[in-house]
Amino acid sequence: MPKIKTHSSSKKRFNITGKGKIKRFKAYKSHILTKKTSKRKRNLRKGTLVSSADYAKIKKLIPYK
Repeated sequence: MPKIKTHSSSKKRFNITGKGKIKRFKAYKSHILTKKTSKRKRNLRKGTLVSSADYAKIKKLIPYK
């Protein structure tokens, strides 16, 4: 069986947790931060889990991680 290539940008953006869930970081934290409240920016810092709808697609992109 041939090896599957890992999607280069996906391997930088997602991590696998100990239980096999996929962790991601939140969007909207890179620029135009002056109009966003401190609470909103603070909550954007935290990582979150990938939704169950997207799990299978992302798992295919990072098969060996």
